[in-house]
Amino acid sequence: MRYPEQVAEDGRAAHRCRHRSVVAALLALVGIGMTSPATAGDVSLLINGKAFHIDPPANTNYNERNWGVGIQYELDERVKENWVTFLQASEFRDSNRNVSAYAGGGLMRRYEFRSGDVRLDAGAIAFLMYRKDFRGGNLFPGVLPALSIGTPRVALNLSYVPKVDPKMVPIVFVQLKLTLGKL
Repeated sequence: MRYPEQVAEDGRAAHRCRHRSVVAALLALVGIGMTSPATAGDVSLLINGKAFHIDPPANTNYNERNWGVGIQYELDERVKENWVTFLQASEFRDSNRNVSAYAGGGLMRRYEFRSGDVRLDAGAIAFLMYRKDFRGGNLFPGVLPALSIGTPRVALNLSYVPKVDPKMVPIVFVQLKLTLGKL
């Protein structure tokens, strides 16, 4: 006979194992991009920090401080003139205060202003994500619009998450991107 404490601990252990597997997959994805001899792009630290929930239901208490950390790696600086390809992996506290993680890659069109001192990148990111309370805690794919505005060293990354489930509300998600330099 198993005690409730044992059942609860088994559930936590399974969650930790699944969480570690996701983190390992995220690191492997980023590592693959960084080991290719054709890459010579910038590495950036991502600091997750804010979510704006659009029209949440009354009496809800969503977490809008989505603290976490991640990494972004721009593959070629530009595949073609004014296009940026990138890999990204990140972990953060989601709207329900659970740890979430994702890894993926994207393509954005770069617009430069003031001789390249200010940049606006617009495009999309495709990813695999883990959320404890979504899709049974299994990895799921997604594609979201992505926008980045700032300088070559510091930028704000923004993404819009539409309502894809009756329990969710649309979200604007914000990250601070700090470019560390080239690999």
